[in-house]
Amino acid sequence: MEYVYGAMLLHAAKKEINEENLKKLLQSVGIEPDEAKIKALTSSLEGVDIDEVLSKAAVMPAAAPAEKAEEKKEEKKEEKKEEEKKEEVSEEEIAAGLGALFG
Repeated sequence: MEYVYGAMLLHAAKKEINEENLKKLLQSVGIEPDEAKIKALTSSLEGVDIDEVLSKAAVMPAAAPAEKAEEKKEEKKEEKKEEEKKEEVSEEEIAAGLGALFG
């Protein structure tokens, strides 16, 4: 994780994200860099527009799951109300039917 953070720090400082810069950064904070991880990260970031990725990530709504859960609760409440209304109508119809039997 510190490798990704290092790359983000280099990006924020407007420095090129390359193996040498990332290695220096990690060493400066006391982390012994792993060459394989550095190579893997720098190669995976080649051609990636970090600003664009960050802007897309910032646009995604974080509260969407909570809103959906709230909508589901409201739908369930409405369904229960509708079922209660149906039961009330059914009871009235039953009462009317019984009244017809007795006359």
